[in-house]
Amino acid sequence: MRPSPLFPLFADLPTLPGVGATLAKTLARLTGGGRLLDLLWHLPSGLIDRTATPSIVAARPHAMATLAVRVIEHAPPRSRRQPWRVQCGDATGEITLVFFNARSDWLMKLLPPGETRVVSGVVEAYGEMLQMVHPDYVVPQDEADEGGLPAIEPVYPMTTGLAPKLLLKAIRGALERVPELDEWLDPALKSRRRWPGWREALATAHAPGSTADLEPHASARQRLAYDELLANQLALAVVRRRQRRQPGRVIKVTGALAERVLQQLPFTLTAAQRLALAEILGDMAQPSRMLRLLQGDVGSGKTVVALLAMLHAIEAGAQAALMAPTELLARQHLATIAPLAEAAGVRAALLTGREKESARRATLAGLAAGEIGIAIGTHALVQEGVAFRDLALAVIDEQHRFGVEQRLALAAKGGCSDVLVMSATPIPRTLTLTAYGDLDVSRLAEKPPGRQRVDTRVLPVDRLDEVTAALGRMLSAGAKAYWVCPLVEDSEALDVAAAEERHAALARLFPGRVGLVHGRMKTADREVVMRSFRDGPPSVLVATTVIEVGVDVPAATVMVVEHAERFGLAQLHQLRGRVGRSTAAATCILLYAPPVTETARARLTVLRETDDGFRIAEEDLKLRGAGDLLGVKQSGLPAFRLADLAVHGELLACAADDARLILERDPELTGERGRALRTLLYLFERDAAIRTLRAG
Repeated sequence: MRPSPLFPLFADLPTLPGVGATLAKTLARLTGGGRLLDLLWHLPSGLIDRTATPSIVAARPHAMATLAVRVIEHAPPRSRRQPWRVQCGDATGEITLVFFNARSDWLMKLLPPGETRVVSGVVEAYGEMLQMVHPDYVVPQDEADEGGLPAIEPVYPMTTGLAPKLLLKAIRGALERVPELDEWLDPALKSRRRWPGWREALATAHAPGSTADLEPHASARQRLAYDELLANQLALAVVRRRQRRQPGRVIKVTGALAERVLQQLPFTLTAAQRLALAEILGDMAQPSRMLRLLQGDVGSGKTVVALLAMLHAIEAGAQAALMAPTELLARQHLATIAPLAEAAGVRAALLTGREKESARRATLAGLAAGEIGIAIGTHALVQEGVAFRDLALAVIDEQHRFGVEQRLALAAKGGCSDVLVMSATPIPRTLTLTAYGDLDVSRLAEKPPGRQRVDTRVLPVDRLDEVTAALGRMLSAGAKAYWVCPLVEDSEALDVAAAEERHAALARLFPGRVGLVHGRMKTADREVVMRSFRDGPPSVLVATTVIEVGVDVPAATVMVVEHAERFGLAQLHQLRGRVGRSTAAATCILLYAPPVTETARARLTVLRETDDGFRIAEEDLKLRGAGDLLGVKQSGLPAFRLADLAVHGELLACAADDARLILERDPELTGERGRALRTLLYLFERDAAIRTLRAG
């Protein structure tokens, strides 16, 4: 149950004076939610300084000025297309106030001739005269003296159909309802950092006195960012602690099954693979449950490590499951794993949403009876009716495509299963902490032996003819190539149109040798094209970014990306990872359309300089921030409203340590600070952690 002091913050926007249904809808579109709390998390991005109060003669064009003027006369327009002008002056000169489409009665009341008014806005030169078009403020002198005209005014990110004054009024209304809450910060930390209380920090963040107050390192903003990060880390720590407390099983075997597979492999494990496997098997041998993330670049050999771990579980008489985000990826895993598992005498089976009913029934029966050792599938694995005889190890691939709930749902099929999650998307250490703070982490930073670095070239798009000519020579030598078409204005329909146009052009150059795949095709049709590209005649596969994850064609050695400047770093790295998956030399050509932004130029430079996915991920965080780091909005990463991981990484590490100490001292959060921290978890909507605490 949410604590009652928080009720005002979770009230709907129409409870604010002057906020009707239409305005509430606009505000919700801007702030990402329809509650007062969403308004409060919407912080200023700039400010207007109205402290300059020159005389008219000293006012400078194109500058903000606040002027005390006497209204001389009104000059109504001769036609509807002309503005209404109001001549004003002081002892030093005159200025014209200009209004378009304004009502005469309103203007006469606002600026009565002979009266003094304080006006504030941008001064402009109009011929020899000064003018101010639609002043931001027009108030009587006494009202200006009493604060009716702010000296410093915050500027917020805006959306169409919303006036700044309406947003400001709504935010001020929300600030008036902010309650006093018990302090949840460690007193020593708060004192050392010189942070204000939570309520004061929120008020200060919305009332910047200078541009320094807008910086992420400003005291008030740091305090709010830390609160959000602490809620994140504490919630993860609560979940982790509960998982750790649940009994696991001790799996200690000779490794005979794994040894049989190792003998079948055409390569030896890298040092990184051996270390990761040792860490995983060490966890599986403990009486507590394993919760481990296996991070590795495309082609670093995660699947083999996972298979060897699964064989240890099977040797102990249990079963294992591998869940992938797409059917294509699940089938690819089956193709890799099934022959190796068979060599060890282990049966692997596929379970997706598209299996024929008879095959599905047979698979379900095999899993329930324990005849199938390894189940490979999509989220179909966690559906009701899927039962294992004894699931000991749950492996989740491309973890960022799944939520924590799905991860736990698969593990729950075994009661006390160990959990291994894998990600081919390198994630900076700070984001690893926020997304996977409940997991231990193993990293595969080496490529398998014999893999060559992909030769990456960055070329302007006007050299397209040279690229297609070079591609023709490579195809004649037996190469296979991907051609990825540009992202177009966040529109899948336009992406598809671009891909179809490029497919038609290449098909004219290389008749009968070009395939096409895009996100609007049915999954089955897409798989037919991809299988044909892998096994059959097509030498070129034109695609949208659907090939980013999950296509394994070792013979593909060429990757062309059109308008590479439109893609994120991590996304380009993933695309490049589709080639160079054998010992053959591979080339990646990134075509850009000048002029490019500084950020895009930096991305392309980093990609040309390195193929280290972890360095690329760190650079991407610096260039783009954490908001859309993975190039996919549904990334499974927490969305932070107040914290910026690119600049608050040090606060995150502090919050992780703080969360660990909190639970060591007060595991159930029942002490004085613990109760305040429960409020913090509700404030940042980490209610699941509270439910976990209640469940023990």
